[in-house]
Amino acid sequence: MKTKKKTIILAATLTLSLAAVLAGCGAKDSTAGATSAVVEEATIATSDTVTATANTTTGGAIDTTDLFTDRDLEQTADLTNATYYTVSDGQTISITEEGVYVISGTASNAQIVVEAADEDKVQIVLDGASITNDSTPAIYVKNADKVFVTTTEGSSNTLSVTGTFTADGDTNTDGVIFSKDDLVLNGLGTLAISSSDNAVVSKDDLKMTGGTYEISCSGTAFEANDSIAIADGTFNIESCNDGLHAENDEDDSVGYVYICGGTFNINAVDDGIHATTIVQVDEGAIDISAAEGIEGTYVQFNGGTINIEASDDGINAAAKSTAYSICAEFNGGYITINMGTGDTDAVDSNGDLYINGGTLTINAQSPFDYDGTAQKNGGTLIVNGSETDSITNQMMGGMGGQMGGPGR
Repeated sequence: MKTKKKTIILAATLTLSLAAVLAGCGAKDSTAGATSAVVEEATIATSDTVTATANTTTGGAIDTTDLFTDRDLEQTADLTNATYYTVSDGQTISITEEGVYVISGTASNAQIVVEAADEDKVQIVLDGASITNDSTPAIYVKNADKVFVTTTEGSSNTLSVTGTFTADGDTNTDGVIFSKDDLVLNGLGTLAISSSDNAVVSKDDLKMTGGTYEISCSGTAFEANDSIAIADGTFNIESCNDGLHAENDEDDSVGYVYICGGTFNINAVDDGIHATTIVQVDEGAIDISAAEGIEGTYVQFNGGTINIEASDDGINAAAKSTAYSICAEFNGGYITINMGTGDTDAVDSNGDLYINGGTLTINAQSPFDYDGTAQKNGGTLIVNGSETDSITNQMMGGMGGQMGGPGR
């Protein structure tokens, strides 16, 4: 993995507006059916500094400046100088230089391998492609600066791996789409992925800005080491272990999930959304059925409509990262949590809990469990059918819930 500078900033600020946070998604162009932005190709930020403080109150936990580039958000590829391939059984398509490559046809045990220069950007355009493999990724990115996988408008594409994945030397290639570098999924078509393990894996950053995805797997639907950022798209995830999972085993200061748009139907065995550091939701329609709905060190809601059905914790802010404060924070949006019976918590924070805005509706035997400070500074809280300003504590391990007062 190439070294890149990036920053996720937690800062206690009352002046940063949600409008600035939401600008990271760009503006949607309804006439083109795509998303547009006015930012240039850039890294997430220009500093290695990580700042972790307490409650952000109204500011975003993630610095979304230049998070999505123009090309990330373009849903139609420029095919002017494109190279066209029709896949065949047992074929390996080797891509060694920057460019746009259009893939169509049906094949078994075929593979698209990208091994380009460090600065090269490669765009793979799926235009009615269907690849079924026994043990190797359908798309394998060994090296590039960034790879785009784009579906054409109205196209139906299928990628699957049915057996046990075979390692490539020291690389455990465990995804149907497996990338060692930055990966972007976008487009106006449909991509169905089925896997005996993971569906999509990026060992760097994963961004998704458009398209429709039908995922079934025994592992994780979308996995990344450093970050998952989603601006738009439709995601139907069925029977995977995790829905979205961002985690770097070697560095607990990275691994966040950012959502500012899209429609999600996640049915997971374990976690619907899991991040080592931050889960931030600014917009989107998210439906989750899982053991644990959303888990991260710092979990923040600024907008969107989120419905969670869980059998363990609905929302869990836990000590996954040593670089960030533990907090569950509600600033906006409509969040509904329905919990199963037993030893379950709708909102479980091993640190602080803040309700500053939005509407939080909970149906549970244990609505809250927190170890730090809990404050309701605004918004609407409905617990088991009754509106309340009280944040009760199941374990009574914190400082007690209270209404009003500034965040810590």
